[in-house]
Amino acid sequence: MPATLTPALDALSPLDGRYATQTRELSQLFSEAALIRQRVAIELEWLHALAAEPSIADISTPPPDILVDPGAVKRIEERTRHDVKAVEYYIREQLSDYPHLEFLHFACTSMDINNIAYARLLQQARTRLLHTLDQFTTELSALAHTHKTLPMLARTHGQPASPTTLGKELQVYLTRLSRQRQTFSKLRITAKLNGATGNYNAHYIAYPTVNWPAISRRFIENMGLCWNPCTTQIEPHDGIAEYCHVLIRINTILTDLSRDFWGYISLHYFKPRTTPTQTGSSTMPHKQNPIDFENAEGNLGLANTLLSHLALTLPTSRWQRDLTDSTCLRNIGVALGHTTLAWQNLRKGLQLDINPERISQDLDQAWEVLTEAIQTVMRKHNLPNPYEQLRQLAQDPITPRRLHDFITRLQLPQPDQQRLLQLTPHSYIGNAPRQVQ
Repeated sequence: MPATLTPALDALSPLDGRYATQTRELSQLFSEAALIRQRVAIELEWLHALAAEPSIADISTPPPDILVDPGAVKRIEERTRHDVKAVEYYIREQLSDYPHLEFLHFACTSMDINNIAYARLLQQARTRLLHTLDQFTTELSALAHTHKTLPMLARTHGQPASPTTLGKELQVYLTRLSRQRQTFSKLRITAKLNGATGNYNAHYIAYPTVNWPAISRRFIENMGLCWNPCTTQIEPHDGIAEYCHVLIRINTILTDLSRDFWGYISLHYFKPRTTPTQTGSSTMPHKQNPIDFENAEGNLGLANTLLSHLALTLPTSRWQRDLTDSTCLRNIGVALGHTTLAWQNLRKGLQLDINPERISQDLDQAWEVLTEAIQTVMRKHNLPNPYEQLRQLAQDPITPRRLHDFITRLQLPQPDQQRLLQLTPHSYIGNAPRQVQ
């Protein structure tokens, strides 16, 4: 018989096992127990809303709250084989003395409860995701400002290119993330409450003169959600698809960042900070691997695969309703878990040391990048074939002396010639520092 394992060691998903401590907050939102609690809360809030509606005189005010036992609800579900009906029956047991129990789940289909539950969970998750993202970008911004004037060789196609600064290269990611963060924070999360096929059929049969769309809208908007006035049995999940798509874009930007940082560590521009007992390799004692960025990249890929499937699958439904979305919705927490895990690893990855000497060495060995500057000034003064002349010069290794000899032979005005003679790879950085501002 195998040895008994702890729940974390025995978990099927690493989100609930190896990484459980890092994803605990999301587990509190997207676990089965959390979904049950949310459903109970919405059922009770709908009951209270009906009792508070002046146009409905047949219902008294229910008790303010009840104890929620998710395990008891699951035991009822074993009998009903229906998760939302199990919630209804559980509440009935808890409110057995309430005289108007038949108004519980009044005119609702399961999706009326479920879509609001997921909308609220996504709303809460967004607050936590934004907090994590803001922590990361704050730390990245501090790194960018600290090194906004540190010259660094740029690379295009992996080859030496016009220099930049380290801070400016980090600012590129901050600018991209800022735009997507704004989109994510303003995203309207939609929900519906309109019955079995979206027409308030049962509502109007029971109370023909009541303005049910107005009640539905007020109920949804009081939760801070966006009311969807026209749906089938299901809220079509277009809002969730938008939610997924903006996270895909954020994760794609962060994948780009992870790969660049991995490359800078490989070039020894950056050095990860490690503890005295940390092991980089099981056989090579000298190694300090960029594990945080590698872990982040892997989890970003997993997250985007799931988010993409959710965004493409959830908005489609056969006619009024099929259950394809049901099992997919249960995996939203998994997609957000991998996202959160990646973002946390990126924060850890930023705990590194910059190696200015190594960065400077590459600039000192790349005087060929100044050929762009020289041929541009030659163009300004209409000198013949500037690109071709510099291309010919670059057939052999470019040294400061060869470059200066070439410049002194050019028929250029003294100020421009002097500016080129004083130029170095370290000073050829354009307005990179100002862009960090």
